Amino acid sequence: MPILIRSIATAALVASLALPARADDITVFAAASLKNALDIIAADWQKASGNTVVISYESTAKLAKQIEQGAPADLFISASKKWMDTLSDEELIKDDSRKNILGNTLVLVASGKAAPIGITQGFDLKTLLGDGKLSMGSVDSVPAGQYGKQALENLGIWAAVEANVAQSDNVRAALALVAAGEVPYGIVYASDAIADDEAGDKVTVVGTFPSDSHQPIVYPAAVVASSTKPEAQSFLDDLSSDAAAKVFTAQGFTVLK
Repeated sequence: MPILIRSIATAALVASLALPARADDITVFAAASLKNALDIIAADWQKASGNTVVISYESTAKLAKQIEQGAPADLFISASKKWMDTLSDEELIKDDSRKNILGNTLVLVASGKAAPIGITQGFDLKTLLGDGKLSMGSVDSVPAGQYGKQALENLGIWAAVEANVAQSDNVRAALALVAAGEVPYGIVYASDAIADDEAGDKVTVVGTFPSDSHQPIVYPAAVVASSTKPEAQSFLDDLSSDAAAKVFTAQGFTVLK
C-alpha cells in the first residue's frame, strides 16, 4: 500500500483560518501549486488597488472542504474542475463568476542532478526507483496525485510502483521530499519544478508525462457564494490580465483565454 506523509502546511492553514480578517481584506483559498505566481500577482494588485489580499495555500481538496464547512473565503482557485463542480452543485460558489484560468503540465523530477528519462508506455520506473520512494500528492484527494496515478495507470506501470509511492497532503509537500533528498523521484507540476529551481536548483525535471496519459490539468476560479466583497471579483478579473499572464507563464503555467 502507498505511504501517506502528512504536510506541515495543514497546521499552517488551520492557524491562518483562526486569524480574524480585517474588513477591507479579501481572503483567497488557492491550490498550493499557485503560491509563487500568486504571491507576485497579489502584491502587484495590492499596490495598484489599495486593497489587501490574504491567501491560504493548501491542497484543493482541503480548501474545498473548508469552504463546505463555512470557512470565510471570498475567492477559490482550484487545481481541479471536480472540486469546483462539487462546490457549484452545493451552491457554494457564484457560478456566473467561474472561469478556467490556467493549465499545467505533469513532470517527473529527480533529486539533484539527473539524466533525462523517456516517459513512454511501460517505461521501467520500478528499476529507476530501486529501493527508493516515488513522491506524489495523495492519489485520493490531491489533484496532482490523481493526475499522476492516472498517468501511471495509462502507461501501464502503476501496479509495479504502487508500493513505492509516498503520498503527501499537497503537491508542494511532495516536491519538498525530492528537493530535500529524502526520495529520489517525484511527480509534480512543471510550475512547481520551476519554483524550486528559483530556490536553489535542488531538483531536475527528467521527463514530461504525455498529455494524453491523464485528464487535462485545468485551474478554475470562482467567487465564493457567501462573499459580499466586490474586490473578490476585481482580483479574479486581474488574474486574466496581461500582467498576470506574464507572471503565470514565467512560472510554468499555461494561460487559458
